[in-house]
Amino acid sequence: MIILGIDPAMRRTGYGVIEMQSADRAAIVDCGIIGNARELSHSECLRRLYGGVGELVRNFHPDCVAMEEAFYGKNVKTSLILSMARGAIIAALAEQGVPIYAYSPRKAKQAVVGSGSATKGQVAAMMAVRFAIEIAGIPDDATDALALALCHGQVAAVPGLQDLLPQPV
Repeated sequence: MIILGIDPAMRRTGYGVIEMQSADRAAIVDCGIIGNARELSHSECLRRLYGGVGELVRNFHPDCVAMEEAFYGKNVKTSLILSMARGAIIAALAEQGVPIYAYSPRKAKQAVVGSGSATKGQVAAMMAVRFAIEIAGIPDDATDALALALCHGQVAAVPGLQDLLPQPV
């Protein structure tokens, strides 16, 4: 099973593609970010996110996507901008017919580190150990995306546990 993990943001959307061979065996296929410079308008960023996610789907043919769910912060403007980014990503995935599952950051951290309050550094360190990779050059957004993919895969790869998966977005 190929799982695409996405940590959405307007300027730095992290992605991680893993192949789940079983519930406890996974390999990284690719990871990185879709970056948008600060001087780009929101509409241009959204266009680039839509196109970038479409390209990831065409290149890796994921069976499903695990994406960070929307959060509600004190800053309404930040929440709206993140929601716009999520919308562009969801539209690109829906156009390709890829099912999307949303997970809270806390749930993903709990699944891969053992603590829902783990730091980004702890998530990155666990991804380095889990996948035997050097994370020094990998952005935190990408390791967060890998954690989301792994969170989904740990349940989805176990026969009989599909009822525990969240409803697709």
